[in-house]
Amino acid sequence: MLTKLTFYFLNYELQIILMLNQNQTPLLDALKANAARPHAPFYTPGHKQGEGISQPLADLLGKAVFRADLTELADLDNLFAPQGVIQAAQQLAAETFGASQTWFLVNGSTCGIEAAILATCGTGDKIILPRNVHSSAIAGLILSGVIPIFLNPEYDPVLDIAHSITPNAVESALQQHPDAKAVLTVHPTYYGVCGDLSAIANITHQYNIPLLVDEAHGAHFAFHSELPTPALAAGADLTVQSIHKVLGAMTQASMLHIQGNRIDCDRISKALQLVQSTSPSYLLLASLDAARQQMALYGKMLMSRTLQLANEARTKISQIPGLSVLQMPSPPYQGGLGGSPDFVALDETRLTVTVSGLGLTGFEADEILDEKFAVTAEFASLQHITFIISLGNTPADIKQLVQGFTTLAKEYRRTNLNVTNPNLQNLLTTQGHTLHFSPREAFFALSETLPLAETSDRICAEIICPYPPGIPVLMPGEMITKPVLDYLQQIQAMGGFISGCNDSSLKTLKVVK
Repeated sequence: MLTKLTFYFLNYELQIILMLNQNQTPLLDALKANAARPHAPFYTPGHKQGEGISQPLADLLGKAVFRADLTELADLDNLFAPQGVIQAAQQLAAETFGASQTWFLVNGSTCGIEAAILATCGTGDKIILPRNVHSSAIAGLILSGVIPIFLNPEYDPVLDIAHSITPNAVESALQQHPDAKAVLTVHPTYYGVCGDLSAIANITHQYNIPLLVDEAHGAHFAFHSELPTPALAAGADLTVQSIHKVLGAMTQASMLHIQGNRIDCDRISKALQLVQSTSPSYLLLASLDAARQQMALYGKMLMSRTLQLANEARTKISQIPGLSVLQMPSPPYQGGLGGSPDFVALDETRLTVTVSGLGLTGFEADEILDEKFAVTAEFASLQHITFIISLGNTPADIKQLVQGFTTLAKEYRRTNLNVTNPNLQNLLTTQGHTLHFSPREAFFALSETLPLAETSDRICAEIICPYPPGIPVLMPGEMITKPVLDYLQQIQAMGGFISGCNDSSLKTLKVVK
């Protein structure tokens, strides 16, 4: 029997679906109404709208948030078969981001990348992708049994930064592997660098296969002309965006968008059922609805302010002796004239500062800025520190950032940087061509754990990557070499963090038996 409240929401949802009014927040409104509705809850979660929450957690967050921590009630729709407020919210998001269909993700962009691979490729199929992909793509290979055809990204040997793959590399790979089922690329990189995605899309589509894009760090591109071209606008068939990374959603809240007819929508939905929780957080889902509305209504203004703050930081920091910032190549790339196809555009809200001119590693400078000046970066590498400047930053943040670097340059400068630069690109070039088993075969093979010194020339059975940015240096199925072991130990000794392995101390590794 339909209650008055249920009837109201069904009618309300239908109006939203028909009108696609970007002022509306159908999912957020439904959650708010249900949270405020007096009733006796005999359903999950067990804390019953905050009544059973532990006091320390209530002291931190307050009880109000738990009233909205609800499950799939009749008025709140179902994430895996949406027909009401979730469907309406996803349709509004599709319109905002330029997609034909959008799915909300509560397991982060990781599950979106995994689902994209599962939906487009089957066991034994080939997929073309960069060797510097995120570990979520490797997880997708393991889950699907797909065979990777790795491309080496272009590399800046001076800055020790890997950029994007090139159209020529994609075309060459497709000529050698015309039976590939999809191409996957990253746009932008963790450093904000974008390659010639439009050209890659055109080449990929000549083989009538889809272009999948890990756009985790580019959800804001659609809202300002001074930002790089969004993946969908460049011709991608599918893109996954971490709305929480650069926009106003809660951590772990992402979206998957598609356009065109090269990808089966039903396969996407089924794949997402495999990799997403069957108890999705409505707090995360509602935050996606709210973030979409915010950007649909105020996106250009918010991005203009963000770009202004980023440009202020970029200008002032680049004037500090001993420091430089990552900039676009000169002259810029224009269809082959100047620049390079691996570095067509730069997200100016992503600030990478080179600190090696101060005689400091990025790890050392990052620690000083955090502990002495309360300036916390996104991640550090040997020569650089990278900062994400987003709509949530303030002029006071920028002032604190610039002041921190000013003092760092004056008071912590050393004569020179006395370390050996571990060249990641050389390792990736070698590792990308030494798969002895498919990632799935190696992951599920019988394995043994050996001391690190005894693993050289053995087949890796786990994912090993310095994180962030989460680019695997070793993956299941690859040969372990001494240069790789030396690299991992050096990164760890300099303050980096190695993730993915069972032994976080890196004293042992798991290998195929």
